[in-house]
Amino acid sequence: MIGIFQETWSQIPVLVVVEADRKNDALPVLTYFHGFTSAKEHNLPLAFLLAEKGYRVVLPDCMLHGERGKDTTSEEMEQRFFDIVQQNVVDINTIKEVLTGKNLILDNRFGVAGTSMGGITTAAALTQYDWIKAAAILMGSPKLTDYAKELVDNIRESKGELPLSEEQIEGMYESLDRVDLSKQLEKLNERPLFFWHGENDPIVPFDHSYSFYEQAADYYKNPENIRFLKEVGRGHKVSRFAILETVDWFEMQL
Repeated sequence: MIGIFQETWSQIPVLVVVEADRKNDALPVLTYFHGFTSAKEHNLPLAFLLAEKGYRVVLPDCMLHGERGKDTTSEEMEQRFFDIVQQNVVDINTIKEVLTGKNLILDNRFGVAGTSMGGITTAAALTQYDWIKAAAILMGSPKLTDYAKELVDNIRESKGELPLSEEQIEGMYESLDRVDLSKQLEKLNERPLFFWHGENDPIVPFDHSYSFYEQAADYYKNPENIRFLKEVGRGHKVSRFAILETVDWFEMQL
């Protein structure tokens, strides 16, 4: 029987999805991050399927979301989007430390994945942690700085101004450069990486992930370690097909 355990690790609310009778066993681990305005429980279907295959899946609430988002306005969340991404990267390390301290990671098999903002988080985390063994980016951009610049341009067009000075904006870009995977392709180090993206995504540009994939593929001696799955006619919503393919990917690579 699959169990869903609600816990808090260093102020990070998480759901741990795992076979109940193996809750205290060392298992391969996947940490999966939700998208913007979503919450940890929205990814339970994928977590359940992977737990059935013998994995421990950790679903955290991102900063200002879910249990961490009480009294947070949508405007505040929008303004702090990239702060959330960078805090997620810190949270990944915290989650890894908690699991390591409890001897719950089998053979250092620790993977990271996410949807949209969670996919952006995944790409950023690959620049910081060489112990991530496999990753999946679902409709997220690995071109973090480019994505930020496009969002800034869009806000300027629609609202005319931002609640940030030009100096603050440039500082944000510099900060994002440090976790921008597209500027540090060598840090992939041939680690297994899976992409899924709908071709008609109006929120996160399809071209960001696909052009990155085409460039990154040259860094892989084994082409089976990097895969891009595009879904024709799909917008900014993960399909069941994408979920099943992601589960299959981690079963093979993690």
